[in-house]
Amino acid sequence: MEGGNSPNLQLQQLPLATAAVSVQPHTDSFSYKENLIGALLAIFGHLVISIALNLQKYSHIRLAGSKDPRAYFKTKTWWCGLFLLVLGELGVFSSYAFAPLSLIVPLSAVSVIASAIIGIIFIKEKWKPKDFLRRYVLSFVGCGLAIVGTYLLITFGPNSHEKMTGENITRHLVSWPFLLYMLVEIVMFCLLLYFYKEKNANYIVVILLLVALLGSMTVVTVKAVAGMIVVSIQGNLQLDYPIFYIMLVCMIATAIFQATFLAQASQLYDSSQIASIGYILSTTVAITAGATFYLDFTGEDVLHICMFALGCLIAFLGVFLITRNRKKSVPFEPYISMDAMPGMQNMHDKGIAVQPDLKASFSYGALENNDNMPEIYTPATLPIVQEQHGSKGVSAPPYRVLEHGKKEPLLETGT
Repeated sequence: MEGGNSPNLQLQQLPLATAAVSVQPHTDSFSYKENLIGALLAIFGHLVISIALNLQKYSHIRLAGSKDPRAYFKTKTWWCGLFLLVLGELGVFSSYAFAPLSLIVPLSAVSVIASAIIGIIFIKEKWKPKDFLRRYVLSFVGCGLAIVGTYLLITFGPNSHEKMTGENITRHLVSWPFLLYMLVEIVMFCLLLYFYKEKNANYIVVILLLVALLGSMTVVTVKAVAGMIVVSIQGNLQLDYPIFYIMLVCMIATAIFQATFLAQASQLYDSSQIASIGYILSTTVAITAGATFYLDFTGEDVLHICMFALGCLIAFLGVFLITRNRKKSVPFEPYISMDAMPGMQNMHDKGIAVQPDLKASFSYGALENNDNMPEIYTPATLPIVQEQHGSKGVSAPPYRVLEHGKKEPLLETGT
C-alpha cells in the first residue's frame, strides 16, 4: 500500500512545486515595474518643479523691468508656477511609495539638468556660434553625464520592496543599525551646529552638511508617510497607528529647518555652488540613511551595487560640470545708490526698475542667475567728484555726478 501510494504523492506534490517556482519571476517583474513607476514619477516631478521655479523667476524679472505696479503674487505667471510647483512636489512625494529611497533620491539631478537646458534655451543674450560652444560645452557634457548616470541609477537601482505598514516601520525604527546611525548623525549634527553658531564657521560644506543630515531624515519620513498612505488607499488602513503621526511631524519639522539653513546658505554663497555641493552631500547621506533604515541593498549582488555607485559618481560629475559653467560674479564696485538721491526712485518703489538692490537675488530656477539680465538692470558705476567751497555760509552739495565721456573743465586761476 505504501509503495502504491508513493507515486500518487509525488504526482500531487509536483504541481505545487511548479507553482512555487512560477511565483518568483512574477514578483521580480512586479517589483521592477514598481521601480519604473517610482522613477518616472520622480523624473516627472523634478521636471515640473524646474519649470515652475523658472516661471516664477520670469515673473519676478518681468515685473522688475516694467512699470507694472502689481505685486508678483497678483500675476498669472507666478500662480501658474506655484500650481506646477505643488504638482511636481506631489509627484516626487508619491514616487517614494513605489520605489526604494536610494533610487529616488539621486534622481534630483533631473532638476539640475532641466534648469541648465531652460537657462540655455531661454537666454536673452546673443552669442556667436564659437562663443556659444565655448561657454556651454561644459553644460552639454555635464547634461550628457548626468543622463548616463540617471540611466545607470534606474537600471541597477536597489530592488527591495516591502509594504509600509505600521509594524514594519516600527521594527525598522528600533533596529540596532538605525539606532547606531541616528547616534552618529546626532553627534555630527550637534558638532556642526556648535561650530556654525559659536565659532562662526560659515563654510559652505558645514551649512550644507547640516542640510544633508536634516534632509536624510526628511526623505526617510517622507517614504514612511507616503507608503502608509498608499497602503491605506489599497484597503489596509494605517492612519490609526501613532507612528504615522510621529513620522509626519518629523517630516514637517526637518523640512522647515532644512529650508532655514538653505536660505542662510543662499545669502552667503552662489546658487551654483549650493546646487552642486548640496546635491552631492544630500544624495550621499540620504542613500546611507535609506540603506540603514529600509535595508535597500539587502540581497543585491556586488555587480548591481558597484554599477549603482558608478551611476551616482557619473551623476555627481555631471551636476558639477553643469553648475561649474556659470559666469563668475562681478566684483563689487562703488556706485551711487539712487534711493539716496532726493526725488529718485528705486526698483522697490512702485515696481519701477531704476536701481536694483545688490542683495536681491533671482537665483532660483535656471542656473544662469543674474547673468541673463539686461544691462539696464545692473548698477552703473559713476565717478564722484568732491568739491571744496571756501564760503562757510553756503552749504556745499554732498557730491556731483559727471557723465561718462565728459571731462572736468579746468578752472582759470589768476596770478
